[in-house]
Amino acid sequence: MKKNLLLLVAFVLFRFVVSAQSNPGKIKGIVQDSVKKTPLGYVTIVLKDAADKAVKSTLTADNGSFEILNLKPGAYKVNIAYIGYSAKIIPVKEASGTVDLGTIKLSASSNQLKEVSVVAARPILKREVDRIAYDVQADPESTVLTALDMLRKVPMLSVDAQDNIKLKGSGNYKILINNKESSLVAKNPSDVFKAMPASNIEKIEVITTPPAKYDAEGLAGIINITTKKNADQGYNGSINVRENVIYGPGVNVNATLKKGKFGASGYAGIGDQTARTNPYDNLQTFTKDNSTLTQNGTNTNGGYYSYGSVELSYEIDTLNLLTSSIEVNKGRFKQGSDQVTAQRSSLGDVAQMYHLTNNGVGYWNGIDLALNYQLGFKKDKNRLLTLSYKFSHSPNRQFNDVSLADVVNYQQPNYQQYNTAGSNTQTFQLDYVYPVKKLNIEAGGKAILRDNFSDFRSENLNNTTGLYEINPTQTNDFTYQQNVYSVYNSYQLKLAKWTAKGGLRLEHTSINADFTSVGSVAAQDYNNLIPSVSLQRSFKTSSINLGFTQRIQRPGIWQLNPFVDLSNTKFISTGNPNLKPELNNTFELTYSNFSKGSVNFGLNYAFSNNSIQNVANLTVLPNAAGQQDTVTLSTYQNVGTNKSIGLNTSANFTFFKKLNFSLNAELRQIFLEGSYNGDLYKNSGITGNASLNLGYKLDSGYRLGFDSGYYSGDVLLQGKTSYFAYSSYSASKELFKKKFTISSFISNPYSKFFISNQSNNTPDYNQLAHYYRRNRHFGISLNYKFGKLEGSIKKNARGINNDDTKSGGKSGASN
Repeated sequence: MKKNLLLLVAFVLFRFVVSAQSNPGKIKGIVQDSVKKTPLGYVTIVLKDAADKAVKSTLTADNGSFEILNLKPGAYKVNIAYIGYSAKIIPVKEASGTVDLGTIKLSASSNQLKEVSVVAARPILKREVDRIAYDVQADPESTVLTALDMLRKVPMLSVDAQDNIKLKGSGNYKILINNKESSLVAKNPSDVFKAMPASNIEKIEVITTPPAKYDAEGLAGIINITTKKNADQGYNGSINVRENVIYGPGVNVNATLKKGKFGASGYAGIGDQTARTNPYDNLQTFTKDNSTLTQNGTNTNGGYYSYGSVELSYEIDTLNLLTSSIEVNKGRFKQGSDQVTAQRSSLGDVAQMYHLTNNGVGYWNGIDLALNYQLGFKKDKNRLLTLSYKFSHSPNRQFNDVSLADVVNYQQPNYQQYNTAGSNTQTFQLDYVYPVKKLNIEAGGKAILRDNFSDFRSENLNNTTGLYEINPTQTNDFTYQQNVYSVYNSYQLKLAKWTAKGGLRLEHTSINADFTSVGSVAAQDYNNLIPSVSLQRSFKTSSINLGFTQRIQRPGIWQLNPFVDLSNTKFISTGNPNLKPELNNTFELTYSNFSKGSVNFGLNYAFSNNSIQNVANLTVLPNAAGQQDTVTLSTYQNVGTNKSIGLNTSANFTFFKKLNFSLNAELRQIFLEGSYNGDLYKNSGITGNASLNLGYKLDSGYRLGFDSGYYSGDVLLQGKTSYFAYSSYSASKELFKKKFTISSFISNPYSKFFISNQSNNTPDYNQLAHYYRRNRHFGISLNYKFGKLEGSIKKNARGINNDDTKSGGKSGASN
């Protein structure tokens, strides 16, 4: 029955694909940026007759192409205009048959620039019907900042005190690299972006109303990071060397090669973050007898990392394109702790005490392999059929070596924990793009076959033999098979002043979970029909956008993983293999103005039931010695509702041709409600963030920068987190005809440490924790560009982007 249903839906989706009919006269072309050689979408094209009267108009597609159909024979003028660029008029002597204007290159406006080569005058923000794009290469600070710092400057994105990335105040989103899911950001994307220079990135897209071609995962939306690829004939590249007193030294290389029909592009980076120790303290007060539990100690983190990506392209002929890519990443980080735990009565008497040391280490590595074939059609080269395959392997290992000393009334042997967890994923995808006059039709299908796994064991020290012995209660092998099958169909209609995009995506999910010791524990099968609608009304220098979509939040392996982390014996964390998906509804309304700079105002509302929340409760569990011990157990549950109303604004202006000003701000009212462990929890509050950026260009290639920001903290179901503020000063100098740039910065110069607080409150206890993080740091960066390019590498217009599961880890995972 399910197969028949899918076949029926696929038939209905594809029946709209019909052959285009010829027209009496047609003018077509492709509009590009003259410097970057990249296509320009949403460029206004106005066709005027010999009497200089406007007869037709249209907008370019995302790939820069346009067509004006059904023309009577005669002479015309093609008027091309785009904000921030000089207008262009192209005469057409006779419009009989098809007139191909080829590639039309627009240059930056002369009233904004003294010369086209000044990058700063390029528009930094671009508003499209379903997303906003931030042009990182147009930001002069891209040579100074890390990718994580650059994310703070993007509208609707923020970074909290623990370096967790937020989209519209939420940690429920999906990150793509070059429109594809990547193992590079599968667990801790903030760690990767700390290590990656912003100069490696071309643009950052925030897709708030993802169209039907994207998987339905990511409640708040999608963050798409496009890496730098100057794809022309010849070769070019850049080398970046940097030193940071906190994040350590690093080297990054970015290169592109194009020769005839063959093209290659790639990037690679290595780094070594010095292990540093930061203090923390934790106070837990139990409501039953007013006794307390205190923990005072330090955490130590640091290690090395490396990553790289290569993409190959071969143009078989003008209609057939073959591309492949490989991406690898690897790292090892120390995750140590040293703490004293003491439990006292209400009178202050010591009931229990011990000194715990954990020499923990975390390892990760991953590899992604992809192959794409794209077929064009002679009648219309914008009509495309793409076949794609991708394999991803992303294992992670965690090791805890825990020892106890100075023990008072506490029985617990020394122990070691091992956990290897991750995912093996195969993806098959078919995409079809069919433009019909002003209508663009997209349809396709996809199958994601994902095997998640977690092999964990715990070993206790036998003090008699001096050997470690397996603890069977903390040892198991967990597998979680998740297959997602989907078909989609979407339509985009572009008129002179209106753009509408809508579609449906049907997804069927099949899940089977097993523990080796006890057999199958979970099996689920469910269907979701996901709508998405976006509407844009364009004016001369502004636009209004309206959007609605539903999104699914499927739990990722790091929320499902049943491994019990005992690195802190009083605060235990584990995943929940019985989690169910969360469905979210999002409405948004935005206004954008690009008359003299860019200004955006947005209003959005989101709500979800069956919300996945991180929750904790007091429970009694036997420890390794068989002693009943009262601990705080943290896990994930589907507990209730999550509603939010948000306002956001961004502005970017250039004053006196030298001073660049940008501002991002967001304010959000959050309502959380849910039941856990027999107790009803309700919490609400206002959260917000703001960032201010100033850049001043001096003569002779010097540039000064200032950044500051404020994050108010998060509202949690059982508590809240504290605010975070930062500031940074930077300077850079361009040398040797802008091929070499030297940059330096200092961040948070006024305080060595910043203290972030987190409170959690339940009927059984009230908890307040303080975490110290190093605040003051400075660094230097050297960037060298080389090579010369002349023609462009052809890339697939479609490819695999697995955005159907939660990223997990401390960033992009949960609030």
